[in-house]
Amino acid sequence: MAKILYVYNDQVYANITNKCDCACTFCIRSQMDGVGDAETLWHTQEPTLEEILAAIDAFDFTGYREFVFCGYGEPTCALENLIASARYVKEKTGLPIRLNSNGLGNLYHKRDIVPELAEVIDSISISLNAPNAEEYNKVTRPSFDNAYEAMLDFAEECGQKLGHTQLSIVDVLSEEDQKACQAIADKRGVHLKIRKFEQGA
Repeated sequence: MAKILYVYNDQVYANITNKCDCACTFCIRSQMDGVGDAETLWHTQEPTLEEILAAIDAFDFTGYREFVFCGYGEPTCALENLIASARYVKEKTGLPIRLNSNGLGNLYHKRDIVPELAEVIDSISISLNAPNAEEYNKVTRPSFDNAYEAMLDFAEECGQKLGHTQLSIVDVLSEEDQKACQAIADKRGVHLKIRKFEQGA
């Protein structure tokens, strides 16, 4: 049975959906079934809110410093459960809450979801992946034609309304591409994080 909550380093991760509107070439879920202390993160069916809240109630949060929505799907694809469970965690534990996202939530829901996220999410990390739309589409393979610009607009709005917003890339990009990504982040008024490729979060 897939874990809803799993541990990676000193953080608690919430795997609330397997739905995703991208098919990234580098996605970790195509390489292994689980991350951290989870043998598998593949749900046989989508978790209900009741199941997510039960997993939260059963978990001992002592010693953990952050609660992160990040699993084998895009958390914003399960927006109602994301918002409700984030609010529950905040009230129950007081932990800071981060969302790891592909930044396509507005496209997926065909409306602006950032104000809803800002009510419960303290920080967000958005996958930039590439310094231009052509490369982004190659590696991310999104379900939408205008995904790259929409992702950047989403990141910029998050930067204005959330406590902390960062775009993330992996260090397999060339130094030139990393500099270009830094310029993009600077232009949009958000941070840039360069992750090592082997990191799971």
